[in-house]
Amino acid sequence: MASNKKIPLRKCVATGEMMPKKELIRVVRSKEGEVSIDTTGKKSGRGAYLSKQIEAILLAKKKNSLANHLDVKIPDSIYEELAILVEEEKD
Repeated sequence: MASNKKIPLRKCVATGEMMPKKELIRVVRSKEGEVSIDTTGKKSGRGAYLSKQIEAILLAKKKNSLANHLDVKIPDSIYEELAILVEEEKD
C-alpha cells in the first residue's frame, strides 16, 4: 500500500488562495522587527506567504496586506526584491 505524502498548504496574504508551500514565497519578520525574504522557508520569526506572481506582489503592496499580517512597515526594497525573485523564476 503506497502512502500519499501530505502536501503542506499555505494561504497567500494577497490573494487569499490556498497553495502548496513550494509555490509561495515566505516573507519573515524577526523578533527585532527586521523584514526579510526567506527563500529557504526555515528562518525563525513571523512569516507571511505570497504567491509567485507579480500581480500578487502588487496587490499585497496596494492592500498593505504584508504589513498588516506581519505588524510592521514593509520597506519598498522588499517589494522590489520580491518582484525580481518572481521575474527570475519565470525564466
